[in-house]
Amino acid sequence: MKTLMIDYQILPISEGHIEGFCSAVDSVAKEHEYLAFLEGPPLEMSRAFVLENLHGDWPHFIAIHDNRVIGWCDITSLHRDVYAHVGSLGIGVLASYRGHGIGKALIQSALEKAKSRGLTRVELTVREKNYSAIRLYEKFGFVKEGLHRNAIRVCNKYENQISMALLYE
Repeated sequence: MKTLMIDYQILPISEGHIEGFCSAVDSVAKEHEYLAFLEGPPLEMSRAFVLENLHGDWPHFIAIHDNRVIGWCDITSLHRDVYAHVGSLGIGVLASYRGHGIGKALIQSALEKAKSRGLTRVELTVREKNYSAIRLYEKFGFVKEGLHRNAIRVCNKYENQISMALLYE
C-alpha cells in the first residue's frame, strides 16, 4: 500500500492565522489524548497567546494545507528572568494529517528559531503512553528528565507525564 503524500507548507504564524490556529488547537484538545486541556482556549485567549509570541519574537510555526491550519509548534517563554534562556515546546497536528512528517517539519522550524534566538534549553511534557511523540522528540535530542505520576486526569482516569528537555551548548 502506498502512502498518500500531503502537500503542506510550514510558515511562521501571523495574525491572519489566529482563527485557524484556534480551531486546530481545539480539534486536537477534544481528542483528550495529547494536550493539557480538553478543549481549545477561547478565540480571544488564543489571540493574546499568538500576539505575545509575535511581539516577543518567540518561535511559533504552523502547517498549512489547502489554506487550512493543520498543525502548529510553538516555543514559549516561562515568564521569569531566571528562565530567559528556556522555552517550553507545544505541538499538535490534526488527526487526519498525522504520519506525514508534519510534526517533524514543525519541530525542526521551531528549534532552529529557538537556537538562533539564543535559547539554550527547550523543555516539554508528554503523556507517558504517547510513544510516537516521545520517539520524535528523542530523534531531535530531547532527553527524559523526570516522571510526573498521576499528573493527568481525564474522565477519572490518571496518566503519567514525562518531562523532557533539549540542551544547546
